[in-house]
Parts: sequence; C-alpha cells; structure tokens
Amino acid sequence: MKAERIIEIIQEEFESYEGEITEDTDILEDLDADSVDIVSLIMALEDEFDMEFDDDDINKIRTVEDIIKYLA
Repeated sequence: MKAERIIEIIQEEFESYEGEITEDTDILEDLDADSVDIVSLIMALEDEFDMEFDDDDINKIRTVEDIIKYLA
C-alpha cells in the first residue's frame, strides 16, 4: 500500500525520531524538520514514486496524511 511505503520513507529520512510515525504526524512540529529535511524527504518521495511535487504544494504539506493525499 502506498501509505505504508510513504511512512517507511519518512522513517528512513527521520531515523533519529524515536516516536511512532502515523498519518497524523506533523512533519514540521513532531519530526522537527527544517528546510533541508523537507527537501531530502521530497526528493526521496519523488524518486520512489517517479513524480515531482509542485513547489507551491510543498508549502501546504504539514502532515503525513497531506503527503498521502497529494500522492493519491
């Protein structure tokens, strides 16, 4: 399932995060992501799913669920 793979990628990118990553996880607040982290995550997702995020849409993404919906 795509949602499970997205969570796996986020876990790989934020392997120092010790909590559980769920669809409600806030990328910026819960994972304490900075701009470099976001760029790295977006690149990993683009590579995995062979697509590109629109720059304007990246700023609207806050939670794991937002990413799942964007990629749906």
